[in-house]
Amino acid sequence: MKLMLVISYDGSKFSGFQRQKNVRNVQKELEESLSNIYHEEILVKGAGRTDRGVHAKYQVVHFETDKKINNLKKKLNKILKDMRVKKVRKVSDSFHARHSVKEKIYLYKIDLKGTKNSNYYLIYPYNLDIKKMKDASKIFLGTHDFRNFTAGSRDDYTTTIKKIKIYKFNNILYLKFYGYGFFRYMVRNLVGALLEVGKNKLDNSTLKKMVDCEIIKQLPTVKANGLYLVKIKY
Repeated sequence: MKLMLVISYDGSKFSGFQRQKNVRNVQKELEESLSNIYHEEILVKGAGRTDRGVHAKYQVVHFETDKKINNLKKKLNKILKDMRVKKVRKVSDSFHARHSVKEKIYLYKIDLKGTKNSNYYLIYPYNLDIKKMKDASKIFLGTHDFRNFTAGSRDDYTTTIKKIKIYKFNNILYLKFYGYGFFRYMVRNLVGALLEVGKNKLDNSTLKKMVDCEIIKQLPTVKANGLYLVKIKY
């Protein structure tokens, strides 16, 4: 039997999602809680590995077991700290939390006045040309090689961004990214690039050359604390 969990967590309390030794992480704590309930070793596989400080409103994991536990959601939420199970659902054997993903949505929050908690917002008291940022964001849309906006090496840097929404409300700037998949630090690097545009330190021509890989250029990577995984679609 394969079960899917939808969970949320406060990224400021964890050193990322991935199981690691000697640091607090989401995967390990969830596995330990499930193993205690089922009285057997339970290993979970996640839709993605959020980095240290990144929050999740809607993260998905799956695991397999032959046992049926009643009120699993309630029992887990009694044990877990800084993490909450929002949904438990039986899924088909073909389901995979990562491989079955059709779309991920990330939201980045920027406090332009410096009045919010820095664990949950990027504090960025600068004057920004938001219209220029919106125009520049269109360069990222579609399928591209995002090696200029990804940390670490990989065999393939190609992925698709379907939509980017940028809007401001009560001195908070929101940048929302919709895409099939995002690589390590990718959203944070895209936000960093758009902030450089908003500060008139980067023009669209250079940005387009970076997306087309005509030039290799490193731009600022914004902090993890303002980033939220808000939805995964299957």
